[in-house]
Amino acid sequence: MAVPLESAGRRLDQVLAELFPEYSRSRLQQWVKEGRVRVDGKPMRPKDKLQGIEQIDLEPVVVPEQRWEAEAIPLDIRYEDEQLIVLNKPAGLVVHPAVGNRAGTLLNALLHHAPELASVPRAGIVHRLDKETSGLLVVARTLQAQTALVAQLQARSMTREYRAVVAGVMTGGGTVDAPIGRHAVDRKRMAVTPNGKPAVTHYRVVERFRGHTDIRVRLETGRTHQIRVHMAHIRYPLVGDPVYGGRLKLPKGCSEDLRQVLRGFHRQALHAGRLGLEHPGSGLPMEWEAELPDDMCRLLEVLRNDAEQEESA
Repeated sequence: MAVPLESAGRRLDQVLAELFPEYSRSRLQQWVKEGRVRVDGKPMRPKDKLQGIEQIDLEPVVVPEQRWEAEAIPLDIRYEDEQLIVLNKPAGLVVHPAVGNRAGTLLNALLHHAPELASVPRAGIVHRLDKETSGLLVVARTLQAQTALVAQLQARSMTREYRAVVAGVMTGGGTVDAPIGRHAVDRKRMAVTPNGKPAVTHYRVVERFRGHTDIRVRLETGRTHQIRVHMAHIRYPLVGDPVYGGRLKLPKGCSEDLRQVLRGFHRQALHAGRLGLEHPGSGLPMEWEAELPDDMCRLLEVLRNDAEQEESA
């Protein structure tokens, strides 16, 4: 590909990002360092300046995901085409293999369903959900689609809306704008900290109960455990959250059904119910919704019954 004359005097990596938008800038920089980019037949450094009208030859390469085994794990696929897969992840399924979870993950299942994902970093997984969070995830089937979808995440143009049940009765919706980083003492936890990365969470009330609130949450950023940390930060922790939930609080005089359901709810009551994005191939807006899982439906049913019993007493 020829370098435009107007690109004279600019860095190689900057021009590459414009000429090959289907690849991320960091990936292009890595290929330059590996000698997979040649300018007029010669290797250059990412920071080297161009004169314009040079000929650029790019040899893209992706290392296959050979470390992980494909496994025949059922997937609840809501949409798929040659560019992407949208699926509804159940609670309890780990997204990516790690220490202690080398098999039985979403990634292992994806490699079985679509073997070509072995040629895409992280098997095409664009964003993650915590193990015990259910809901919609998008997976890219090509490197170009992955680059485009990650760019949407970074530009905050991808819509991700959640349903959550929190402890405490909210008076109204709002926004939490508080940076999130590693906890100063417990490195496995996240926390609101002045030195953390920017994090913005919007929430609004769906339904109030005697001691709990059903809310919709929209993410503007995507930090680790963001909703769980932000809701705990404003003192409305998610029901069942084993890390940030604190001590179980039962409404005064609550029904035996509610008492049992709350004590038996051992995962954060959080579901990624709506996902919207721009299709990486056609550019058309697309949106999906996933119904609440049975355990959250049961939780809301019992909370509603408890509130009705209290009103009629």
